[in-house]
Amino acid sequence: MADSALFVGFGFPVRGRERQAQTVFGETVEYYGRLQQHGDIESFEAVLLEPHGGDLGGFFLLRGDRDQLARLRTSDEFERQTVRGELIADHIGIVGGAIGERLMTQMAMFAAQVDELT
Repeated sequence: MADSALFVGFGFPVRGRERQAQTVFGETVEYYGRLQQHGDIESFEAVLLEPHGGDLGGFFLLRGDRDQLARLRTSDEFERQTVRGELIADHIGIVGGAIGERLMTQMAMFAAQVDELT
């Protein structure tokens, strides 16, 4: 069961590169699909956001265990796909996160530190 997530956020396509953005988005969905099929991640979700006045246009949320996602993040193919994204979209950002059981562990650690420090 997944205990970690990788948030891969992206802004809007660079003007004039909208067609390439469509291509890279499709490649990325296929890539994450292959990762899921091979068991390198548990699952992923693609999200396009409604207009909201901010810089975030959408994101991918990848789910897996902490070690899986750490290996993925440093793989040549993940880095290559990230560079392709950076060339056609603004505001690419990648952030790890806790979900599932790890989220509960993190919250328990937070509560213990609040008790100790307050």
